Amino acid sequence: MANWTQTDGENAGFADILRNFSSMLQDGRHIFDAATNALVGGTDPETIREDLFSTDQRINRTEQRIRRQIVVHGTVHGAQSFPSLLIMMSLAKDAERIGDYCKNIFDLAALAPDLGSKEDRAIIVHRKDRVSALLGDARDMFDAQDEKRARTLLADCDKVENECDAALVQAVRDNGSGAAGLALSNRYLKRVASHTANVATSLVMPLDKLDFFDE
Repeated sequence: MANWTQTDGENAGFADILRNFSSMLQDGRHIFDAATNALVGGTDPETIREDLFSTDQRINRTEQRIRRQIVVHGTVHGAQSFPSLLIMMSLAKDAERIGDYCKNIFDLAALAPDLGSKEDRAIIVHRKDRVSALLGDARDMFDAQDEKRARTLLADCDKVENECDAALVQAVRDNGSGAAGLALSNRYLKRVASHTANVATSLVMPLDKLDFFDE
């Protein structure tokens, strides 16, 4: 599990890395909500395009900033800081990937896909709301370094991932109205939930098993 040492915790440089990562999660949730509302909430994709892509670019710049900070911090503080820094490198990539999947969701929304029946669409709405809540929980959990909340978050993410898998398989097998849209929607929601779960693994798993909680 993550082990933010007292030295790291009190060091302004490492604290800044943590703040930057928290901002990546906040931005990720923002564009997730925007993209999914365009997909199923009636928002015109063109009205959010500029904000979504500029926010994603900010996420990318923040990841690059974190990488530079990691190099500087490791150079100054040496080997004792490496485990924490390696974890942050991995987590920053997870946050960046969330932004990428939000762009995928936006691109899907721009196609105005058929999402099946009214009931099918309602399920997607409910599921995207749950993923949005998970993103918010992940940021709060990480900021508080709360291991108990991390384990709860992992279980909740796992439920969403399993539901998305089942819905994707069902859509492909049925091959009915909205099959393609439903399959892609569930795929993207699952991947966002998966990267969110990876954030929680940093509090409950050793470095070598980061991202492998389910194994």
